[in-house]
Amino acid sequence: MLKTELAGMPLGLHASGAAWLPSERTLLVADAHFGKAASFRKLGVPVPHGTTAKSLERLSELIDETGAEQIVFLGDFLHSRHAQASASLAALRRWRDSRRGLALTLVRGNHDDRAGDPPAEWGMSVVDGPLPLGPLALSHYPTPAEGRYVLAGHWHPCVSVAGRGRDHLRLPCFWLGDGAQHPVGVLPAFGQLTGMHPIIRRTKDRVFAAAGDTVRELPP
Repeated sequence: MLKTELAGMPLGLHASGAAWLPSERTLLVADAHFGKAASFRKLGVPVPHGTTAKSLERLSELIDETGAEQIVFLGDFLHSRHAQASASLAALRRWRDSRRGLALTLVRGNHDDRAGDPPAEWGMSVVDGPLPLGPLALSHYPTPAEGRYVLAGHWHPCVSVAGRGRDHLRLPCFWLGDGAQHPVGVLPAFGQLTGMHPIIRRTKDRVFAAAGDTVRELPP
């Protein structure tokens, strides 16, 4: 996990795409899109099985590594209504039952509007953003909020990195805007099969690319 600072708070950036706020004992996860593969299969698209299980395994590893007491999902928790009636929902229920002491909050995103809220028995708080947390505002949409630095998802940001052999590689990235002029940061998508969108970097933006188990800050 790469350690940095944002809006005066310590911030950890994990290669999975999650962000860690140690002072708040809180993990931030954007765009998990649980059940996306199941939703695709309902439409006849052949995609791999087990993506939800793999994402939940990564999430458990993060909780054990950090000792997190809370996870805030920055929107798009479930991919669609198909995820509500699939094995994905059963896997999520089992995972939640094994982590009952963990506080979970969902800041609704556009897919949540269509998929519906998670089952009430999961004990998960569901709110519309932005959600204040210290000097931050947590949201699905990367829209400025007066007086706070916004951390959001929605865009699934990525950056293109060039090698010496003229090869290029697209990598998911954390895109942190300048706190003075562009106080908005965007986390990469945590879920699998989510796709990525290239960013248009401004001069003072900080960009951190994730590759494998590593997060590296890219030069200006």
